[in-house]
Amino acid sequence: MNKDNCFQLGYIAKVHGLQGEVVAVLDVDYPENYEDIEHVFLEKNNRLAPYFLEHFVSQPNNRFLAKFEGFDDKNAADTLVGTALYLPLKNLPSLDDDQYYYHELVGFEVEDTSKGVLGSVNVIYDLQTQYLIGMDYQGKEILVPIQDDIILKVDKAAKKVFCQLPDGLLEIYLED
Repeated sequence: MNKDNCFQLGYIAKVHGLQGEVVAVLDVDYPENYEDIEHVFLEKNNRLAPYFLEHFVSQPNNRFLAKFEGFDDKNAADTLVGTALYLPLKNLPSLDDDQYYYHELVGFEVEDTSKGVLGSVNVIYDLQTQYLIGMDYQGKEILVPIQDDIILKVDKAAKKVFCQLPDGLLEIYLED
């Protein structure tokens, strides 16, 4: 499986008990949509490989108690801690027309209310505290926070992101 065709569902936070169970933390809005999954892809050696679940039981706070086939003791489960969980993009729930997934924005044109068309979205950065749009502007990479007061509207049909950049944001990146 190619990482470009997947989304990160979450990660394995810690081992639970001595029988090979782990605690998975999901980074999704509706974790209940994933209660019935039978397998996930884990990244090992820069490749995604399928791992089959014996069980995946919902816990509070977007956590799941997971047991993978072939991981039957604490030592085996320890090797999974910190590993990211992936699923194919086709497993994402459908959204309303006015909603979007961040990965869908790649390739969209970015237009500012005062400066006009700025460029296209090259990448979405997922930081611990926020998501950022990465785009080229006048030969420099500009990072635009994905926040409601900055990203005003996304038109999926026109493939455009309408924004109102904070004063001075572009100038910070253009200084030598």
